[in-house]
Amino acid sequence: MPKVIIAYVHTVDTVNRVVGRAAMYLVFVMLGVLLYSSFSKVFTLPALWTLEMAQFLMAAYYILGGPYSMQLGDHVRMDLLYSRWSPRRMAFADSLTSFCLVAYLVVLLYGGISSTSYALEYNETSYSSWSPYMAPIKIIMTIGIFLMLLQAIAYFFKDLARARGITLDGRPLADNEEPAEVPTEVGL
Repeated sequence: MPKVIIAYVHTVDTVNRVVGRAAMYLVFVMLGVLLYSSFSKVFTLPALWTLEMAQFLMAAYYILGGPYSMQLGDHVRMDLLYSRWSPRRMAFADSLTSFCLVAYLVVLLYGGISSTSYALEYNETSYSSWSPYMAPIKIIMTIGIFLMLLQAIAYFFKDLARARGITLDGRPLADNEEPAEVPTEVGL
């Protein structure tokens, strides 16, 4: 594969690893918000903002963590025939589905950008009694969709190389060999 593609995959993997590992800690923030909500219901008047804030944190958690999950191969896969195929055939099937995923994410990104620009232009707020501005969560969701799109393209390049019987850096694969991931470890 050309060096520019290898550099692209390294960069995308590194960025999504850093963002994904940082997003993992949003669970603890969400836990804190929900714990505060429980205590406020017992000791004082319940806070209006806690449920919706927890929903925003959960959305940020899975949207920003999705590309990292894809990078690790931790996504759900329907495995009726797939497990019996050779690694090259698996990679060919994965490259086709990655192409479809990229097309879907492009449409989703277009909608996210449109929705975010609307929220920014008209100062859109939620219909709840707390009525927070929607732009921050929509910006986070659009960034997450963009990172997922970049990761899907990187995944497509990896699958394309495997379908050709080589690793991303051009070394040949044996028929039963799974390629080692491109090393992009960041000290987190």
